[in-house]
Amino acid sequence: MLTMNSFNFAGKKAIIRVDFNVPLNSSFEITDDSRIRAAIPTIKKILKDGGSVILMSHLGRPKEGPTEKYSLKHLIPDLKTKLGVDIKFAPDCIGEEAHTMAAALKPGEVLLLENLRFYKDEEKGNPEFAKKLAELADVYVNDAFGTAHRAHASTTIIAEFFPGKSMFGYIMENEVSSIDKVMLDPKKPFTAILGGAKVSTKITIIENLLGKVDNLIIGGGMTYTFIKAMGGHVGNSLVEEEFVEMAKTVLAKAREKGVNLYLPVDGINADKFDNDAQTSVSPIDQVPEGWMGLDIAGESIKKFSEVIENSKTILWNGPMGVFEMPNFQKGTVEIAKAIARATAKGAFSLVGGGDSVAALNQFGMTDKVSYVSTGGGALLEYIEGQVLPGIKAIRGY
Repeated sequence: MLTMNSFNFAGKKAIIRVDFNVPLNSSFEITDDSRIRAAIPTIKKILKDGGSVILMSHLGRPKEGPTEKYSLKHLIPDLKTKLGVDIKFAPDCIGEEAHTMAAALKPGEVLLLENLRFYKDEEKGNPEFAKKLAELADVYVNDAFGTAHRAHASTTIIAEFFPGKSMFGYIMENEVSSIDKVMLDPKKPFTAILGGAKVSTKITIIENLLGKVDNLIIGGGMTYTFIKAMGGHVGNSLVEEEFVEMAKTVLAKAREKGVNLYLPVDGINADKFDNDAQTSVSPIDQVPEGWMGLDIAGESIKKFSEVIENSKTILWNGPMGVFEMPNFQKGTVEIAKAIARATAKGAFSLVGGGDSVAALNQFGMTDKVSYVSTGGGALLEYIEGQVLPGIKAIRGY
């Protein structure tokens, strides 16, 4: 398989699928540039080799074709600053003008194509559309892990037009090798920490992980579906009634496979869903009537931290409580700190999923873990054991 470092891009036009789906404010200014920052090393390597770069991405969810709000031209000033070169812009991602501009590209130059999703063909994975994009370049680089679980024209189908000339960019390389390190070759003990509101969104992940982990820690709102399954009192806490039986099955499976499944033993309860609510601490299975559990409490933090700090591989997806509210963020902060301590002692820690990453950002701890995944849905599907089309298109499995 070709890699970024083994390939010399001199004299080549590389079309890169980047993930520039960044948030913009009402003045079309970027409010979080982390996805663009992440892609810069891939772009710079190609330019340094003496190649030229054609960038393609989607932005937002345009419903009716071209829309000013979703134009990638808004990213030009930021890209120019980060790359230190002028950015040429094709007002369409396919068609005559894009073709002419791509053909005229000289080594060291960058061309940004307009939003791919202005065409329905992108999400439909239309081969004709993919072929038109492919005709612009000599080499294809996929560096958009966040869309690797979609069989779209620019993320998957296009690779068919570059036999022996497709590769992952650095983001994709790092994502895939980091997740493989956790899922295929974990050092033991391997601990997975799953949080978040709903057990329904995590059930396939839990089932896949039960065959791999030594310890499974469960926190967040989904705790209470398990507590209810065990006959506990959960008050007004979030429970997915239709998953109570499934939670019983998971508990039985964990026992059967010899996995240590840890649930919180105590929680911080609130009399309403509000940062300024009255709070009280109780055993996790004795939430008073009319109250709801919004975070884990001291004993749970202590137990979970101990398990985490004795682990060699750690996967974290989902917060321990309603961390967006300062009064219910302690559980999530303390778990992040325990993961940081384990990492400092040599454990490999992978954190992924929107809320866990947001929590790390909020607490300024992104550099304290081994790897922070950029792909929400893609990461979750990979952990579930699914084959991601964007990865398979390049490495064949």
